[in-house]
Amino acid sequence: MTKYIFITGGVVSSLGKGIASASLAAILESRGLKVTLLKLDPYINVDPGTMSPFQHGEVYVTEDGAETDLDLGHYERFVRTTMTQRNNFTSGRIYERVIRKERRGDYLGGTVQVIPHIT
Repeated sequence: MTKYIFITGGVVSSLGKGIASASLAAILESRGLKVTLLKLDPYINVDPGTMSPFQHGEVYVTEDGAETDLDLGHYERFVRTTMTQRNNFTSGRIYERVIRKERRGDYLGGTVQVIPHIT
């Protein structure tokens, strides 16, 4: 049975949520469990590639070329896995996909709203 663990600390940066997540994943993996990590960022930017490193920190580039949060680099070093774009979500990327679908006509002219189309 799949189990999920959520680590949250609000929007405050530099609390150590990424290191805590990576450490917990490493402990679980050492006990024989299969783990994966996802990073969810609430900012509207599509990715951190154009964000100021003074505000957000350095960008980590995954093997598939995605510009992601630095925490994905911690995850790769702590856990035996390769992170990709699929391990990093931003609100901006989610909105971008919904808007692309709306422009393509996937919603058949209906009103697109946060609920139910984003959630």
